[in-house]
Amino acid sequence: MTSLLVDNIGTLVTNDATAGTGLCGAVLDAAMVVEHGKVAWTGPRSQAPQGADDLVDVTGRAVLPGFVDSHTHLVFAGDRSAEFVARMAGQAYSAGGIFTTMASTRAASDVDLAGNVARLMAEALAAGTTTMECKSGYGLTPADEARGLRVAGECTPEVTFLGAHVVPPEYAGDADAYVRLVCSEMLDRCAPFAKWVDVFCDRGAFDADQATEVLRAGAGRGLQARVHANQLGPGPGIEVAVSAGAASADHCTHLSERDIELLASSTTVATLLPAAEFCTRSPYPDARRLIDAGVTVALASDCNPGSSYTTNMAFCISLAVREMRMSPDEAVWSATLGGARALRRHDIGSLAIGTNADFVVLDAPSHVHLAYRPGVPLVAGVWRNGVAAHPFSAAG
Repeated sequence: MTSLLVDNIGTLVTNDATAGTGLCGAVLDAAMVVEHGKVAWTGPRSQAPQGADDLVDVTGRAVLPGFVDSHTHLVFAGDRSAEFVARMAGQAYSAGGIFTTMASTRAASDVDLAGNVARLMAEALAAGTTTMECKSGYGLTPADEARGLRVAGECTPEVTFLGAHVVPPEYAGDADAYVRLVCSEMLDRCAPFAKWVDVFCDRGAFDADQATEVLRAGAGRGLQARVHANQLGPGPGIEVAVSAGAASADHCTHLSERDIELLASSTTVATLLPAAEFCTRSPYPDARRLIDAGVTVALASDCNPGSSYTTNMAFCISLAVREMRMSPDEAVWSATLGGARALRRHDIGSLAIGTNADFVVLDAPSHVHLAYRPGVPLVAGVWRNGVAAHPFSAAG
């Protein structure tokens, strides 16, 4: 099949303001033509070009870009459900639980790690996610971090080196020595398998000078910057991210006015992870404040075994609308094109002419139902590069 007509679309979300109305570039009673895996035409179905090799009639359902999940930690082993139970009973969240996952991950086989990544990515795809970023960060030795990146790279090109996740127990009390390891032998072994370098710049992890050193070392090996910033409290993470030209500052839970000004005047995307706040009973980021200041906002799942064990971006959209004062259009945009911008990608996150034909059919007439019907599995079909990746039938 080289061309496909997707017809009888109730609401088509293009994220292209020149193609439709509103933030999401919505077209009602629409159609879309896909050729050779790319979007070739969108518009009212009454004007749709004829002659496509194949036809999919979605019978009034909504079509939107595949979700772009720009922040996940999928290379891990083990289970931290007991930690979740303790938090629900009132125990405060801290980064210390990472050590539990570290021990399990180091002990796991390559086959087990790869199987877990594949399982979670398949779960996400069935729920509408067509692009996922994936970090290392649970090995924390040169060998374990390198194998984590190799495993991630089998499933996605968006691979992030997070050797500076926390200071492992064998370096307790000497964070600077661990940073020297990260910036030398660990990056030498890991950089060939990664696209991005990330660092957890927060209380209990790495300070501004250490984080900056890691990002500079990564940049010297051709890796682009990302930063875990201001999750656990106020701190220097945003300034570190913006100064490094990071593509994204992630979490952004505790921001000062200065932090917001820095983000608004930069190309750094604020990636918000509401499922992490949900799973840790922490304050939610104030997305409304960021958007009103002109900051580009993305939504991502933060899928990890300790603080956000979900791959479901629709759930994150619901939380963003309910808890972070985003409109449904803003949340859907942030979960699609916002995520693409956080990955500095122009070929995904929208259904503009020439972009990858990564799209989702909802069993609903509008993308608004993603927030309007929280928890309901609305994804009826998923296409990646114009090829059906998740079964669809007009019967739903």
